[in-house]
Amino acid sequence: MAYYQSKPVAGRHFLQIPGPTNVPDRVLRAIDNPTMDHRGPDFGRFGKALLEKVRAVFKTRSHVVIYPASGTGAWEAALTNTLSPGDRVLMCETGWFATLWREMAERLGLRPDFIHTDWRRGADVAAIEARLREDKAHEIRAVCVVHNETSTGATSRIDEVRRAMDAAGHPALLLVDTISSLASIDYRHDEWGVDVTVAGSQKGLMLPPGLSFNAISEKALKASETARLPRSFWDWKPMLAANATGYFPYTPATNLLYGLDAAVDMLLEEGLENVFARHDRHAEATRRAVRAWGLEIQCEDPRHYSSSLTAVRVPEGHSANALRATILERFNMSLGNGLGQLNDRVFRIGHLGDFGDLQLVGTLGGVEMGLRAAGVPHRPGGVQAALDYLSGNA
Repeated sequence: MAYYQSKPVAGRHFLQIPGPTNVPDRVLRAIDNPTMDHRGPDFGRFGKALLEKVRAVFKTRSHVVIYPASGTGAWEAALTNTLSPGDRVLMCETGWFATLWREMAERLGLRPDFIHTDWRRGADVAAIEARLREDKAHEIRAVCVVHNETSTGATSRIDEVRRAMDAAGHPALLLVDTISSLASIDYRHDEWGVDVTVAGSQKGLMLPPGLSFNAISEKALKASETARLPRSFWDWKPMLAANATGYFPYTPATNLLYGLDAAVDMLLEEGLENVFARHDRHAEATRRAVRAWGLEIQCEDPRHYSSSLTAVRVPEGHSANALRATILERFNMSLGNGLGQLNDRVFRIGHLGDFGDLQLVGTLGGVEMGLRAAGVPHRPGGVQAALDYLSGNA
């Protein structure tokens, strides 16, 4: 069975959740190649070239390791390779995924300090700096920040977090989740002094789920020498030893690596700055549509607007889930649901990955028709507002 739908529907399904995203045909064709011997000489050459090339996407000259796992695995790898039982970690509650990362830290025996927010903005940089200044004994071993909070459509300013850490004179590691921002929103592992970057394959990298990543600073590598949390599968040491010659310490997801090779080529051919500008442009067009409809954007701070997705609040007394169900049933389009405290209160429009103007116009058209069909109060003209912006900002 190639693809399951509950009923036959003409036309292509619009998958406009914030990930997994649509996989380009070029990437699908790469994945479709015969699986090679992952212990043979051809794989060593392929693996070494790919590991070198993927560094450009993270904007790092340091190591990037690739796991056959979801982004959750990369979260665990970041924590277990750098920390010890009982270590304090400073985290910021930007939304659902930051909360899940905190829960993982607790299960691993760490002690998270959680800075609470209202889920309508990115990380509170001033609060991070204040907590670090209070920590005179430097008990906090790591600061963990979600760069782009997929549940809310709010992006934290990692450059400002780094400046706050430096201003506080605190030696903590900086661990950053870029699962829904890498290759969609400007990100600079080396320049921003990030120690471990966490990423996944199924969003801006335009791949199916199944690969996760850690980009690792020298400071993080040094920390891994004394970190005492148990690790085996996630251990950087055997991974880096094997990677030096292009291989992996256990069976890699070979065909997904083929796809990654093609996806990185696509990103570098377009140019990362052009990729970021395209995402910025589509995000702004989407926000203009939302405002024209008279609806409210979940992220309240324009400095924290996400270029990967837009979370939209439905009016009081109306159901975001019912709206999404109507749009799926009537127009064959999937939108992201609200998570945690935002369940049934927001719907999320994904506009990241392999995505162009016509896909955006179709997506917004589906939303506008869905608002009408579901009886959600709104003003018409959102699609036109987006068209006006796109037409003047090629």
